[in-house]
Amino acid sequence: MARDYAARCPVSPVRNTWLVAAAILLAVQGLGAQKVRVDDELEAYPTESVDLRCQFIDGGGLTKLTQVSWIWEPVDGQRDNIAVYHPVYGQSFPNLSFKERVVFLHNSLENPSIRINNLSMSDAGRYTCEYATYPSGNEQGTTTLIMLAKPKNSAKVVTVQAGTKSVVVARCEAADGKPAATIKWLATVGGNHSTSNINGPDGTVTVRSEYRLVPTPADDGREVTCMVEQRTQERPWVNQVKLSVEYPPSVSIEGYDNNWYVGRSDVVLFCLANAKPAPTTVTWTAASGPLPDTVVVDGNKLMVRKVDDAVNTTFICEVKNKHGASRYQITTSVIEEERQLVEGPSTGAVIGGILGALIFISIIIGTVIFVRKRQEDGEGPPKHKPPPPVKAGSSTEMLNKPSEPPTATETAPLSPGEVYYEPTGREPVTNLDDETTGAPNGKAPPVLENSAKYDNVNELKDRATDGHHGNDLDSSNHEPPAANISRGESFVSPAMYV
Repeated sequence: MARDYAARCPVSPVRNTWLVAAAILLAVQGLGAQKVRVDDELEAYPTESVDLRCQFIDGGGLTKLTQVSWIWEPVDGQRDNIAVYHPVYGQSFPNLSFKERVVFLHNSLENPSIRINNLSMSDAGRYTCEYATYPSGNEQGTTTLIMLAKPKNSAKVVTVQAGTKSVVVARCEAADGKPAATIKWLATVGGNHSTSNINGPDGTVTVRSEYRLVPTPADDGREVTCMVEQRTQERPWVNQVKLSVEYPPSVSIEGYDNNWYVGRSDVVLFCLANAKPAPTTVTWTAASGPLPDTVVVDGNKLMVRKVDDAVNTTFICEVKNKHGASRYQITTSVIEEERQLVEGPSTGAVIGGILGALIFISIIIGTVIFVRKRQEDGEGPPKHKPPPPVKAGSSTEMLNKPSEPPTATETAPLSPGEVYYEPTGREPVTNLDDETTGAPNGKAPPVLENSAKYDNVNELKDRATDGHHGNDLDSSNHEPPAANISRGESFVSPAMYV
C-alpha cells in the first residue's frame, strides 16, 4: 500500500535538491565549528595572567596543518600578530609589547594554547587562533578578552561655613574601574547629589559624586554615607563621613540668681559660647565703664569677690572666632538684704496633688450621679394602689371645711352627699380592685356612704367640726364602715396639700 501511495504522490525533483543542499550546508558548518575549539569569552584583571586555549580537531585526519598564529584585535579593523608557531622554524613573537609576556603552553600544532602574563587594561580585545592548513586553507576561532578593574573607592568631607547657599559638603569617588561603578548616598540631612564620569585612556572609568546642602550649625557632626557598587566587588563598598560645618559664636551668660545682696562673696558669671572653630578671644566689659575693683576675670569666667553697689551694673561678654563675633549682656541688681528663697514643691508632690484632686473630683461626681439615680428611681410609678373613688357628691361641703389638714388618725363622720378623701402621697392607680386578693378598693381604708345614723346634715357638720378640733372625738370609736364602689362610677383624685 505504501508503494501505491508513493506512485500516486511522487517527490518533486526541486524538493530533493533543496534537501540535499541543506544537508551539505549543515555538515560543512558542523565540521567548520568543530575544527578550531576556543573559549568564547574570558575575564581578567590587571597584573594577573590569562590562558587562551586553542585546539585543532580533524575528524577525518585528511587536513594537513602547516602553521598557527595568534592575532590580536584591540579595536575593530586593527589586527596584529603576537605569536606564531611553525613545526620546523619554531616560535616567533612579532609584537614587542607581548614578546616578554606571551608563551606557548605546548609545542604542538594541534594544541597551540598561549598564556599572557602581567596583563594591563590595554590588553582587552579579540584574540584569534588561526591555522594555515592544506587543502582547506585557513581555519580560525576567536576569544574575546574582557579586562576588569576594581575601582579605588574613597570618601571625604568638605569643611564649609554655615550660610544660605547650597554647597558641596562631601565627595565620593570610584576611580579607574571597569565597568563604571554606581555611587549612592544615604543621609538623614536634607540635601542632593550630582555624579559625573571620566573615561581613562585604557578603558577604565572614574566616577565622582558630590553631596550638596545648605549648611547650618545643626548639621555639624551629622553623618552621610557613600555606597559604591561595581561588578568586580563581592559586596557594596560603604563609608560614612561626618559633616564639618563652621559658624560664628552664639553667646549666653549663666550664673546670676537674682540674689546679689550687699556683702555676698565669690559670685561667678560664666560666658558660654557655641562656635566652630573654638573662640579665639573672650572679653568682659561693663556698661557703666571699667570693671569694678572687686571683679576678677579668668577667660570666660567673671568672679565678684564681694558684692557692693559697684557691681550694680550691666556686664557684657563678647566672643570672637575667625567667622565673626557675638556678644551677650546681663544686668545685675544689688539688694540690701539676702532674699530668702522659698523652695517650691517638688515635681513628684505636684503630680501627686494633681492626681489626688482628680480622684476626689471623680468621687464627688460619682456620688452625685448615684444620688440622682436613686431619686429618679423613687419618682417612678407607685408600688401599691390608691383607694378607689367614691360617688361624687356636692363639692360645696368640702369647700366649707377648715383649711387645716386632718391628722392621719382622725376620721370624721360624713353627712350624706360628702366625699371622703384618703391622702396617699402617690399617684392613683386606675385598677380599683386588688386582683390577687380580691380586696375591694385595693386594700385602702373604707369610706362612708350616706349613713342613716345621723338625722340631719346639721348634726353631721357639728360632729365634723368637733373632730377637726380634736376635743371629744376619738377616731378609734368612729371608724366608718366599708363601702363598696362599683366600677364605672365617677371618682376624684386624692387631695394635695400645699
